[in-house]
Amino acid sequence: MHDESPDTLGKALRAFRGAFIAVAGFSLVINLLMLMPTLYMLQIYDRVLASRNEVTLLMLTLIMLGIYGLEAALELVRARVLIRASSALDLRLGSRVFDAAFRRYLSSRSGNPGQALGDLTNVRQFLTGNGLLAFLDAPWTPIYLFVIFLLSPWLGLFGAVSVLVLIGLALINERVTAKGLKEANRLSQVAGNYASSNLRHAEAIEAMGMLSSLRRRWQVRQAAVLKLQADASERGALVSGIGKFVRLATQSGILGFGALLVIENQLTPGGMIAASILLGRALSPVDQAIGSWRGTVSARAAYSRLNDLLAATPAAAERTALPRPQGALQVENLVLASPGSPVPILDGISFGVTPGMLVAVIGPSASGKSSLARGLVGVWPPLGGAIRLDQADVTRWDKEELGPWIGYVPQDVELFEGTIAENIARFGERDSEKVIQAARRAGVHDMILRLPEGYETPIGDGGMALSGGQRQRIALARAMYGDPALLVLDEPNANLDEAGDAALLQALQEMKREKRTVFVMTHRLNILNIADAVMLLAGGAIKAWGPREAVFKAVPGLARAAGHHRRLPQEEVA
Repeated sequence: MHDESPDTLGKALRAFRGAFIAVAGFSLVINLLMLMPTLYMLQIYDRVLASRNEVTLLMLTLIMLGIYGLEAALELVRARVLIRASSALDLRLGSRVFDAAFRRYLSSRSGNPGQALGDLTNVRQFLTGNGLLAFLDAPWTPIYLFVIFLLSPWLGLFGAVSVLVLIGLALINERVTAKGLKEANRLSQVAGNYASSNLRHAEAIEAMGMLSSLRRRWQVRQAAVLKLQADASERGALVSGIGKFVRLATQSGILGFGALLVIENQLTPGGMIAASILLGRALSPVDQAIGSWRGTVSARAAYSRLNDLLAATPAAAERTALPRPQGALQVENLVLASPGSPVPILDGISFGVTPGMLVAVIGPSASGKSSLARGLVGVWPPLGGAIRLDQADVTRWDKEELGPWIGYVPQDVELFEGTIAENIARFGERDSEKVIQAARRAGVHDMILRLPEGYETPIGDGGMALSGGQRQRIALARAMYGDPALLVLDEPNANLDEAGDAALLQALQEMKREKRTVFVMTHRLNILNIADAVMLLAGGAIKAWGPREAVFKAVPGLARAAGHHRRLPQEEVA
């Protein structure tokens, strides 16, 4: 079992606390070494110039250069530690975030799954950016101020007021920008998701002249994003401008104030220069924080989204591996709805299938055929009831274990960027003999060989390089790859020509001979002629179910429609 705490991302970060402690230690030493310019200036002005001793000047300069070299080396080591820790965090969480984003999208079909990976990148980049370094250096600001107080209480007070003013500006920056930037980021995701989801259908958009209309709708969303970002950025720029003025004015002002103290013999010239350098160091973390505020806000929002995602989708618990199922399927009072919807599509259906049966599922559009297909393979979890494969609930079966025993062709065929062989092999370890065997089963081997590169032909994103019929036949070969016990084929012949339809029938008969359980959701009734059982769905309920001949007798005209390869007349469903 995986131990999941509510703060999952924080738990992962705590695993790297050793690296962060080391980085904090390096920061401590680096900031101590940053006192060197102050000491150097003090010695130059107060000792070397007064004594005109060149040996002292040479030795001080060599010590200074050595300390600067050590400081540079420590900063390099600190940067490397942070880079490696952030990369290790990405490697540790990358797979987990990928799976969680997939599960959330599968269950809700909303949002952009890639956003979660972008959020992980955002957090990783923050760990190596100026925002984190400003946080690590911030505890040294009071120490630098204390040293200024030792040089002169008046200059110390001047520096403390300067730091407080800059901190106040940082808080104002947070107040005036955070809310707007958060909302702008949310709307930007909405606009980006809208554009990417619509532009996938480029051919239909181009053919029907829809581009300008869709662009206008996107521009409305994008205009809202730009307004929020512009408002927040303008406010942030104003605060940053004021902050820059304050920083420059105070660094120059402390020199003027120090000069006044020197004139009045309350401070040495070296102390005046040292105080100026120390104030610059004291103000640096605050200045860095203001400069990187937008990135910090973005990283904080990304952290929150990632944490919510990981907490809402716990890692799958380890399950006992089950043997290959035989294909016995039992559906018990199944209530099924699309993810996120409380309205049932299938309401209280029950049936059982023995291993090796070929079941044809027919019915009018929106009768629930595709929903049943998704339920049988465990894609849609039931609202009620159960679907059991060899007595094991398919929704609780480890998908990595169950997947190889399932063959599935969805209604909208989904192929992936890669070669034909990789798609048939489900992108796992390729067994060329099994790939060719699956292609022969699906009757697509000869077609593949006629392609320019055969099985190594790249098919592009979504199989765009192939025709609809070719995609469907390759998806069928993928479903038959390996040793599936259950095949669920949703409209597998929707895009097939006569030769492809004949190859499909032959493949289904071979699956029957091999005692594999097969469900075919179809509008083409010629498949009924080889089916062992027929299920007629309408309105989310089973209207007829049983052996083929019994259903033929119960539904007038069905046998005649199957014999003539027609679709089922709507009036015969009622």
